Amino acid sequence: QVQLVESGGGLVQAGGSLRLSCVASGRTFRAITMGWFRQAPGKEREFVAAISWSGGSAYYTDSVKGRFTISRADDTVYLQMNSLKPEDAAVYYCAADPQVAITATDPNIYNYWGQGTQVTVSS
Repeated sequence: QVQLVESGGGLVQAGGSLRLSCVASGRTFRAITMGWFRQAPGKEREFVAAISWSGGSAYYTDSVKGRFTISRADDTVYLQMNSLKPEDAAVYYCAADPQVAITATDPNIYNYWGQGTQVTVSS
């Protein structure tokens, strides 16, 4: 089992920045893909970004490219979010799985999830 705990959400004005963190514990795997998803009210959970186990490769959804940066250090993954827009507001979830490619955007294939952290962007 892998436990994931997110932190760093909050309220920010449009154009501002937030950094989300996700710590993995338990039976962690070194060769594990970690990703971020988000879900706004009334919408499906959508892929945001993912990073390889080495941290050498990352993949982003088009809407956040150039604004968000995913990184990792050991069993912690970060999501630096800059130039936030009202449409970025959502509950952000950390996900992990040892058998998922970073280009996989379907949330159903990730087996481990955090509890989520709320990001609110005021206009």
